[in-house]
Amino acid sequence: MGKTQSESDRKQQETLRRSGEIPAHIAIIMDGNGRWARKKGLPRVAGHKRGVDTVQEITEACAEVGVKYLTLFTFSTENWNRPKDEVSTLMRLLLKSVKDRCIELDKNNIRLTTIGNVKTLPVEVQKELHEAIEKTKNNNRMTLNLALSYSGRWELLEAVKDISKLVAEGKIKSEEIDEKFFAKYLTTQNIPDPDLLIRTSGEFRVSNFLLWQIAYTEFYISDVYWPDFSRKHLYEAIKSFQSRERRFGRVSEQLIKNDKGLKNAANLPKEIA
Repeated sequence: MGKTQSESDRKQQETLRRSGEIPAHIAIIMDGNGRWARKKGLPRVAGHKRGVDTVQEITEACAEVGVKYLTLFTFSTENWNRPKDEVSTLMRLLLKSVKDRCIELDKNNIRLTTIGNVKTLPVEVQKELHEAIEKTKNNNRMTLNLALSYSGRWELLEAVKDISKLVAEGKIKSEEIDEKFFAKYLTTQNIPDPDLLIRTSGEFRVSNFLLWQIAYTEFYISDVYWPDFSRKHLYEAIKSFQSRERRFGRVSEQLIKNDKGLKNAANLPKEIA
């Protein structure tokens, strides 16, 4: 993908794989494009353009190191409230990015998916996304999941509406609704919950992102603005993740140790994991 990977980078990735668990699913709140541009005396659009390059770099690095799912908070429902010219610019960048990267994603066995109220996007963007999703649907190296016109509250409300309709029609009983059932009505129904959530630009909030799914997700806050977020910063986040004890409601003594350290959620009983 992209430029040739350096030998030094390969060694860093191998070290990470040997040192512990690679998060199966990383979610990223890509924050700081506008502030990056302002700091450099540039228009906000310059930050967004540079941010697109960062997306490519981090997508490549995640696929190479062994991440199976990468979810990027690309455009929130709240972002529609930004100035019209900025929203238009973001839509043009999204359209161009999908067009430019689709062949490369397919070539590198990466599947593209989306979550969110995609039907609110411009028609031409919807069309390009649909074609890219269809073209890459059988790829299995990694899934790149774009959250577009997305918010956690919107997603939860949509799930409640769908389930309420089933109850009203007598197709299910309310007592049948549990966490597993509810999760089937989320836009992430075919994607595991994130192991690691990265937020750039130093802000300490989740910004209405994956509110249900991040119940047991590890958080990593980087002070770096998204346009400057690099492979090095990604690897630092993964190293931090590997150093943590994920108890999922248990105490340390209950966790079974194996030759690789503490077992992860995939090895815990279903009612805990």
